[in-house]
Amino acid sequence: MGRTAVMFPGQGAQSVGMGRDVAEAFPAARRTFAEANDLLGFDLASLCFDGPAERLEATDVCQPAIFVVSVAVWRALEASGQTFDPAPGAAAGLSLGEYTALWLAGSLTFSDALTLVRERGSLMQSAAERVGSGMVSVTGLSVQEVESLCLDAGGGDVLSIANFNCPGQIVISGTIESCNRALALCEQRGGRATALRVAGGFHSKLMEPAAEGLRAALARVKVSGPRIPVVSNVTADYHRGPESIRQTLHEQLVRPVRWQASMERLIAEGFDRFVEVGPGRVLTGMMRRINRAVRAENYSSAEALGCVRT
Repeated sequence: MGRTAVMFPGQGAQSVGMGRDVAEAFPAARRTFAEANDLLGFDLASLCFDGPAERLEATDVCQPAIFVVSVAVWRALEASGQTFDPAPGAAAGLSLGEYTALWLAGSLTFSDALTLVRERGSLMQSAAERVGSGMVSVTGLSVQEVESLCLDAGGGDVLSIANFNCPGQIVISGTIESCNRALALCEQRGGRATALRVAGGFHSKLMEPAAEGLRAALARVKVSGPRIPVVSNVTADYHRGPESIRQTLHEQLVRPVRWQASMERLIAEGFDRFVEVGPGRVLTGMMRRINRAVRAENYSSAEALGCVRT
């Protein structure tokens, strides 16, 4: 018998309207949004459901928003009566989504995880505002070619690989000037480059001030050992315990996200069903490029949950 793993999305999955239909259909999801509103002290639900888009896309808002929508969808999934056979045996999340995976595994409470992702988003927003920076998605080049691109386009500025997402797709991160040089140089070298709509150069040295602030925030919350294995973005290996979790979540802000390797680790250990829970379909799409032989499912809407509105 195969094994099931749960995947949670990260920043970039947000869109105005996310979670609305699930909240309308499931009291468990509505309660999740209400709990989040009380903890945050502002109406996060309205921003998710109605926008405006420019506010929802801000790093300090979209990170808690994606976390809350993902939790709301998971709780709605449980309330729908749907079960997984076998039950999920591991979890992973892309960048921000790692916090949702750790919540599912019982390492973080909902309130502590929400507090952390809100602080994380604010710290990353502040770090991004210190130095003009950005991220560029690169397709059609090998890892070695992208490393060479970063070296040549960097010009002495910060420019490095931020995400190893899936075969043929790597994201680089750096100053605005270096990103602009990379956009032009990538095309000359036979690849395709697209500037991403993000506030700054995440998962790079430019996030060091945010990482230090996050280290202090992580020290203030209780972290428990996970009830099911959770794969770390930084190591593509399982978290070993509370201190491992604190350390790698701190490092995650300045080191590349090894998503492809994380998924390949799970596949090598017999996981053949991957369930994406939360807004968007980014991870389901990536999995089809990582390994089309495994089953990838997406739960991001009331329709996907097969619900009856209540």
